[in-house]
Parts: sequence; structure tokens; C-alpha cells
Amino acid sequence: MRDGTRLAANVFTPPGKGPWPVILSRTPYLKDGRPDHPEDAKRLAALARRYVAAGYAYVVQDVRGKGHSQGFYQAFENDIEDGYDTVEWAASQAWSNGVVGMTGGSALGITANEAAMAAPPHLKAAYVVVAPYDLLANSYMGGVLKEKDVLGWNKDQGVAEDKLNAQRVRAVDDVFWNRAAMSTNRKYIRIPIYNVGGWYDIFDHGNISNFEYLQNRGAKGARGNQKLLMGPFGHGDLSGGLAYPGMDRGTLAGDQEIRWFDYWLKGVDNGIMDEPPVTYFMMASAQKGAYSAKNRVLTSANWPPANREVRYYLAPDKSLSTRPPTASEAKATYRFDPANPVPTVGGANLTFERGPMDQRAIAPRQDYLRFQTPALDKDVVIAGPVKVELYGATDGLDTDFMAKLVDVYPDGYEALVLDAPIRARYRDGRMADDVKMMTPGAPEELIIDMWSTAITFEKGHRIALHVTSSNSPRFEINPNTGEAAGRHELKPRVATNSVYMDAARPSALVLPVIYPPEK
Repeated sequence: MRDGTRLAANVFTPPGKGPWPVILSRTPYLKDGRPDHPEDAKRLAALARRYVAAGYAYVVQDVRGKGHSQGFYQAFENDIEDGYDTVEWAASQAWSNGVVGMTGGSALGITANEAAMAAPPHLKAAYVVVAPYDLLANSYMGGVLKEKDVLGWNKDQGVAEDKLNAQRVRAVDDVFWNRAAMSTNRKYIRIPIYNVGGWYDIFDHGNISNFEYLQNRGAKGARGNQKLLMGPFGHGDLSGGLAYPGMDRGTLAGDQEIRWFDYWLKGVDNGIMDEPPVTYFMMASAQKGAYSAKNRVLTSANWPPANREVRYYLAPDKSLSTRPPTASEAKATYRFDPANPVPTVGGANLTFERGPMDQRAIAPRQDYLRFQTPALDKDVVIAGPVKVELYGATDGLDTDFMAKLVDVYPDGYEALVLDAPIRARYRDGRMADDVKMMTPGAPEELIIDMWSTAITFEKGHRIALHVTSSNSPRFEINPNTGEAAGRHELKPRVATNSVYMDAARPSALVLPVIYPPEK
């Protein structure tokens, strides 16, 4: 590397003299496989055989401070410079023809994105699977730390306890977050990227956001040359009573990766760029043994597909209706006790159970509000970003509100579709000057970004919105004290929180309704 640090890599080449185009992966998970994951070595060998058989030299490298590489490991802190240097090194080798692509998922997708932001001249394309667009926004959804996944993953990577404690206080936007953030630096990307994401993946919004920006506003070389594939999978196997047979990531993507690299690295006119830029899986009823034919693959010229926003308003009787409220004053109030949080049941998780799990596992409790429509008399089909416009109040300086979009089956199964929080102090933004405490008892509008999905709520089902103030261990529990992030010097307090649903403060679930061709 440019500072003299030496990084270790395995190089696999096809038979013959070459030179060949190069496919590069940079991993913190060890290029030879993790000793406690015996399946790693077989998987890495299969990948190498696949790329070599397709006529590529394949390079897999231990990132700085991992495996056989020198240096000190700091997750994603050095991968802009190291990515640039590695691409240019690969391009200069005797077995390389100077054309390099990068590939990988999760952490390997992040290192590919960071290298692309550095714009090394010999990097010509990338294939990025399940990667975020902004580590701050992903680690602190709505300003709330993803406790188990963010700190748990870093701890498993060997990050020291003092570093973990320092991360707890980093909920506000700053230059250190933005140095490696796609949201800040993707304007420098000049290559085509094929993004693959999952509706229940921890980085759902990342692949979509990166595609949207680069396809429509990206620099020369990037703009108009992007692809997006979204499927019904998570960051690992889904848990719960739903299943999407034959629609795992590998099967749904098929040979798209090799087609992508053949087009951009070899110049093979295989028609991939004549196909729609966006391919997405439209989820529908999917209980095991009762898989609906309305589960299907759709395409679109862009993301999101053309849609109209439809508001489903919360009502005091716990219904959801497209009719705006008329009452002069209406609200639901509950007590949020940090010592008795709502347990996590599924969602876009990494290190524990994930996916469309049955929310009936959360027993009726006074701090868990379930709003739902009557049984639908026709399908409601959505594709695009979902949000909740919540008018909330608390009796203290700060608290959290959490929302869940749920598909309620005729038999009562409450399938989680999306969930997201907002920390009240960050309702106006994440810059230091945006942070603003609540006025006790005064309702304010809080916009909860639920990320995107594509699902058909089928006739006979109900659309539900669940509202609460905790979801543990998925999210850090707010002590309701108003202390700065990560500080716990004050005793946690029970908050009295209210959700308003009247004519002046119409809390609503906002869905992107589309009208796809009939199957």
C-alpha cells in the first residue's frame, strides 16, 4: 500500500499464459476462510473455480489488519486508499490485462463501494451485494443504535471495548462518518455497478439508494449504467412461517454477475444493458405450504416504480382508514418503561432471527398499539419507499417511537414487512445543530423512514401498523432522560407517550401504491 503496509492476497488464474481481466474481492473474513467456519474454504474454492472457468483471474485479499495482512484493523476506515492501491496493483501484474472489476457482498460490498469512490483508473465495473449507502444512517436508524447487530458485529471482529463505547456516542453526523460514506462520496464513482439487495436485509435501503443516485445523478460513466435486483431474502436465512421457494439470492440473480462482467470487462455484447434497469420480487401471501401465485418477479425502468402515495390514517378505535380524521382531539397514550422493553421478533437483522416473523409472539401490552384495516376487499399492491407521519408527544425531553408495517393473514398471522424507529431529538435531522429536545406534553410531527419494499396485501388480508417505543435487542433502549447518546448517568425514567390522530394532527401510514399488469 502507499504507506508501505503489505496486504496478503490469493490469486487464481485460468490455464494458459493470459493475461486476463481481473475480478477482485477484499474481505475482513479471511481470504483462506475462518477457522471456525469450515464451510468457508469450500465456498471460496467454488467462487475461484467459477471466475476462473469464466475466463477471469480472481484475487481475494485480506483487508488491512486481518488474516495474513499487515496493519491495524479498523472496520472500513482504510478501504478507500487500500482499495485504490489494490486495484492498481492488480492491473499492473503480468497475469492481468489491466481491466479490473470488484465483487462481493456485505462487508465485501462495502470495500468494493469504497474502492469505487476512490475512482482508480483501472476499475471498470463492480457487482455489489447487500451493502449500505451510509453507515451512520444504517447503524443509527432514525438516530437509534442497532444495538445487537452493530456493536455485536464489531465485537465479533475484534474491535476493542473502548472503541465500542466510543461508538455508542456517535449518533450525530460528523466528518468522521462522512469520510467513507457513500451518501457523501458516491458522486466520485464513475463505473457501472450492479446492486443486489433483499427486502429483509440489514442493508435494504443501501442498494436501492446507491442505485437511485448513481443511475439518475451519478458522474459520467456511472449515470445510466446501473442495475438493481431486489429479492425476498435477508442477511441469512429467513425465520418464521413464511417462505419464498426458489427465490434465494443465488437463484434469483442467476448468471447476472458473470454476464455483467463479460459485458463491462470483456466487451461481450450479451444484451444485459438492453434489459430493464430494475428487477424486483413482488412479495405476496407466502405461508409455508400455501404459496400464492401473486409472488412474482417484475421489472421497472427506474426505482421506485410509478406510484401514488396513499395515506392510511390511525383512528382511536385502532383502525386504519383512507378517510382523514375529523375529530378535534384524539390520541392514544401509553407508558414506556425502559426496564420492560418490547422484545424483538424478526426484522432486518444480521446476528439473530430475521424476516417476516409472526408479531403475535408479542403478547397484548399497553405500550404496543396495533392499528389495522378491515379485511381487504381487493388487493393493495405497493412498491417503493414507505413512511409513517406520526404526531407524537412525550412527558419528558426525549423518547423513541417505533413503527412496524405488518401483513395480517386471514388466520391472524402477523407477518412483519418493515420496521423502523425515530429518536425524538433527531426529528429535524442528524447534524449537531438539528438536535432538539421535545417540549414535554407538546405533540410534534415525526417522520419515520421505513425504507422500501414491494408487497401485495392480498384480498382478505389486513394492512396493519404497530406503534410502540422499544424493540430490544434490535435497537438500543432509550432511557427517556434526554442525556447525550451513550451516556447513562441519570436513572432511566418511565415515559408517558402519546400518538395523536385528529384533524389537526393526522398520524398516517403512507404507502406507495402501484398498478402492475395483471398476472
